[in-house]
Amino acid sequence: MPDKPMLVLIAGPYRSGTDGDPQAMAANLARLEAAAWPVFSTGHLPVIGEWIALPVLRSAGAGPTAPLADQVLYPTADRLLAHCDAVLRLPGDSAGADQDVATARRLGLPVYHDVTEIPRRTPQETR
Repeated sequence: MPDKPMLVLIAGPYRSGTDGDPQAMAANLARLEAAAWPVFSTGHLPVIGEWIALPVLRSAGAGPTAPLADQVLYPTADRLLAHCDAVLRLPGDSAGADQDVATARRLGLPVYHDVTEIPRRTPQETR
């Protein structure tokens, strides 16, 4: 059992399969975010790369389908993984999420495919 809460990257489809449709990307982000509470309820801290990358893109005057996006989305996740303790890989085709898993494995981080696999922290450990 970890002695401190893990920072868990939730990885799954965001732009994949959307053809740049903003509503489809929003639906994918909502699916990623739906996993945030289940991760949090295990006593850990969830994070999604887009929570960081999208404001970075906006501050550069760009969006998720702009040419700059590939220079921000993937590197953000890669930099974030240097601080993460684990990855929760959600279902669905996603080159970015597959890259996150490969990076996590290279770093020796656990990769979970279901929130029930994440070790739960007891109430006294969550203080």
